[in-house]
Amino acid sequence: MTLHTPKITGAEGRPVIRQLDDAAINRIAAGEVVERPASAVKELVENALDAGAARITVDIADGGKTLIRVTDDGCGMTADDLPLALSRHATSKIDGTDLLNIRSFGFRGEALPSLGAVGRLTITSRAAGNDAAQITCDAGRLAAPRPAAMTRGTVVELRDLFYATPARLKFLRSGRAEVQAVAEVIRRLAMAEPHTGFTLNEVSGGETRVLFRADPQPYAPDALARRLSGILGHDFIDNALPINAERDGLRLTGYAALPTYSRGSSAQQHVFVNGRPVLDRMLLGALRAAYFDVLSRDRHPAAVLNLIVDPARVDVNVHPAKAEVRFREPDAARSLIITGLRTALSGAGHRASTTVAAETLSAFRPEPPRTPSQPTLAAAFAFQSPAPRAPGFAETPAARIEPHTDVQTDVQTGAHGPLGAARAQLHENYIIAQTATGVVIVDQHAAHERLVYERLKAQMAASGITAQALLIPEIVDLSPTDAARLLDAAPALARLGLAVEPFGGSAVCIRETPAILGPISAEALVRDILDELADAGDSTLLQAKIDAILSRMSCHGSVRSGRQMRAEEMNALLREMEATPLSGQCNHGRPTYVELKLADIERLFGRR
Repeated sequence: MTLHTPKITGAEGRPVIRQLDDAAINRIAAGEVVERPASAVKELVENALDAGAARITVDIADGGKTLIRVTDDGCGMTADDLPLALSRHATSKIDGTDLLNIRSFGFRGEALPSLGAVGRLTITSRAAGNDAAQITCDAGRLAAPRPAAMTRGTVVELRDLFYATPARLKFLRSGRAEVQAVAEVIRRLAMAEPHTGFTLNEVSGGETRVLFRADPQPYAPDALARRLSGILGHDFIDNALPINAERDGLRLTGYAALPTYSRGSSAQQHVFVNGRPVLDRMLLGALRAAYFDVLSRDRHPAAVLNLIVDPARVDVNVHPAKAEVRFREPDAARSLIITGLRTALSGAGHRASTTVAAETLSAFRPEPPRTPSQPTLAAAFAFQSPAPRAPGFAETPAARIEPHTDVQTDVQTGAHGPLGAARAQLHENYIIAQTATGVVIVDQHAAHERLVYERLKAQMAASGITAQALLIPEIVDLSPTDAARLLDAAPALARLGLAVEPFGGSAVCIRETPAILGPISAEALVRDILDELADAGDSTLLQAKIDAILSRMSCHGSVRSGRQMRAEEMNALLREMEATPLSGQCNHGRPTYVELKLADIERLFGRR
């Protein structure tokens, strides 16, 4: 079906170019800046933050469709400022001389006039040393400022959003869905600004209900941790690692959760650039890449990260809603996230999340049958159990655990180690160890599988990835865009054993493939890599394939379920776990051990 648009024609029948009036311009701008009530709330709260507000209160009714009111205690505006604030491209944030040095949330000067063009907007404000004033804008019709009563700050009230453009109302979701979207905006901004207080209220039938509240945190090193604990819960902070990495003039701060605290969705992934919440595919892809060999594909890491970069090295002026950014050196930003997170995860050693113990204790208590969406710990262990060994497969040397000669494995001495001393083996699969404060239960196969996997990765990193030269190089015809994208990634692919060269036009030549992959279709591999490059801007596919093979090798080369172990072997396994990074989770991100504190065990027997 062809869409025909009406044209304004002159006497000669040709289209006539004319200037749109301000009302039409503002409504078009509103369609770009304000998609839904949550977008309006974001713009107004960011204005309050730019005004230096210490406390911000947001009141909404009907999901923001009939009322959005943002009250702040910022610097305020004078009566002369108010008409300018409702003029397009009028802003106090920048002077227009340098669009690459933006240090505020807002800078376009479009939000207020856009909101006034599609709703009923009222602004009441008072600046220090001036009288309060109020101005209204109803569907683009601006009234003169008038005196008002107010102590300090600004109140922006927007009623009947999109009443001037009724067609937009049809695209809004239910009131409950819009409330959730508004709450998510406030939560993300509250994470970015821990020293500012935020309150979100829902107004209905003359009653006010508090939906979200975050009190301002004092200026202290743990301010962000306190704020995140209140928003994401104590479990997140208890199981998160502080991130503070710096490289090439970029700095990464925040918190990243342990792999065993993984989520079923990406809802707990929050990325900021210079404190600005963004939804950037490259940054989120780097976050996934940092965890890709410690989590299964259906699990997602939890993290709150802020990338601090010189404003001249990042362009935030690429999207009307400022949700996307563009880096001058994207590889440097991606590399910092991956290396910073992997360093932190490696530094965590054998540590596993505290929620593992809580889930274990809950399994001991009678409860209604769980739904399939709540897998039990037993199901998790069953999933990570190894497949039956292929006939004739010989046990590899890695499957033998030799006691460490440089580590005391005496039972009494071992009890003071983090994972304690082995006391027993149950069902030829679970090691029971006693610690100074409780009991540790270790899945021997999952634990040793991780140890062997880390050993194999270290060996490969030391000796490099061997490339297998193809007897007949494979020529792959691509589009010019795909060929350029693949050749840009050629140096990184070469380090993984895949040699790609230009072959004239838009064709490429594959001369070598990673030997560890064996016989493969080079063309299929290249096209899969291109799909990932197009989707995420980078590809971890080849590394993932290599790591998957190492993981399978470690599975076959590790202690099998059903094997009886001697006391010295069990203690040697515990000591190696304590010394090996990431040993708290198996290759799929599930826990390798569960620690139960003595106090928790006593409560199970009603002794506390």
